Amino acid sequence: MKPTGQINLVGGLLDLPILDKDGRYCGVVDDIELDEKDGIPASVKQLLVGPGAYEGRLPAWAMRVVTALAGKRVTRVPWAAIDRIDSCVRLIDTADALGLHRSENKVRAIIPKWGAM
Repeated sequence: MKPTGQINLVGGLLDLPILDKDGRYCGVVDDIELDEKDGIPASVKQLLVGPGAYEGRLPAWAMRVVTALAGKRVTRVPWAAIDRIDSCVRLIDTADALGLHRSENKVRAIIPKWGAM
């Protein structure tokens, strides 16, 4: 399905895996930012990816735990950057171009290519 028309935001988009144009895993859709205008039905403006997107959906104590473990990073993926949505969200660009792999790239530099442990 192309990202046009109507979509069930909760069942059809939240928690779907995201793959970049090279098929590289980029996380999951953690939240959605809507573009709301008076008199016009709301539309999806961007997808929010990362632990900071949980704020407002978790109790304060749980958010403190998430922040301590994973930080508050949020990456915004513009709706225009989506190629199609099927069993996952497929992007038209690379993860690096959209800022989705900053943390993974830092870890990759620390952990040897053959893996940890």
